[in-house]
Amino acid sequence: MKTALTIAGSDSSGGAGIQADIKTMTAHGVYAMSAVTALTAQNTTGVTDIMGVEAAFLGSQLDSIFTDIYPDAIKTGMIFSAEQVYVIAQKIRDYQAKNIVIDPVMVATSGSTLTSNEVVETMKKELLPLATVITPNIFEAQVLSGMEIRNENDMITAAKKIYEAYGCAVLCKGGHLQENANDLLYADGELQWFYGDRIFNSNTHGTGCTLSSAIAANLAKGKELALAIKLAKQYLSGAIGAGLNLGKGRGPLNHVYTFSFGQKPDGNKLENS
Repeated sequence: MKTALTIAGSDSSGGAGIQADIKTMTAHGVYAMSAVTALTAQNTTGVTDIMGVEAAFLGSQLDSIFTDIYPDAIKTGMIFSAEQVYVIAQKIRDYQAKNIVIDPVMVATSGSTLTSNEVVETMKKELLPLATVITPNIFEAQVLSGMEIRNENDMITAAKKIYEAYGCAVLCKGGHLQENANDLLYADGELQWFYGDRIFNSNTHGTGCTLSSAIAANLAKGKELALAIKLAKQYLSGAIGAGLNLGKGRGPLNHVYTFSFGQKPDGNKLENS
């Protein structure tokens, strides 16, 4: 059985963080493990409190995992401190881990900063160069590329800048652009678009965690990166489309989307839709 590890924070409501990651990996038939970076008091409406884990203890968690059940893929989510970043990067190097999916949890949908500049800068130097793929949203891609992203052409330019800076594939998620929900994969000098039609649904808590975990699970199972992303997006689309209503505090409708995969639609039909 293939194995995958999530290094992220705990979501007490179960919709995001390690809880969403474990559910997603399990649903993909992969044995899921976790190393917790922080505990959060959280539900579908927001985070009310947070308690970080000491970096040394995070390192102990990782040692326990790697020395017993070696992960075929790893995803990282919320990282609480710069010290944690150093520990994660060092363990990845020490144990020669592969298939590293980094969800750079920096900026929320609202544009609010979720972590300190010290953590961001340390991730840039220590962690991103070790990634197989990173999955920034538009706001995070702006931080990593140092440019404003207003349209798909900007997404292409930003993705290239990020790739050139850190040497890893980039899945730039375009859901925060107004006109569409198209995502862009830039890897090895090639562009691949994943097109999405917007659907309105309020149940979108934890979608970024779920997507990156599904990508990691597919990589653990030996899928090529583009196919791993395609399958992950199909899974996420199906999960959102199910529309399970649980929380009392569901907010206004958010944009979510279904996906297709292929070349940019310039008259040529999409492949593998």
